[in-house]
Amino acid sequence: MRRYGLRDDQWERIRDLLPGREDRVGSTAADRLFLETVLYRYRVGIP
Repeated sequence: MRRYGLRDDQWERIRDLLPGREDRVGSTAADRLFLETVLYRYRVGIP
């Protein structure tokens, strides 16, 4: 596991809760890399 990454079981639990799922109109926001980037920035204190 990457230091600030999500485990597969964590990703499976939350991916359907994110906006922009495949069954919705518009672009998909359920991108694991994007979410891990946001979490990384939060954890290390990058504004």
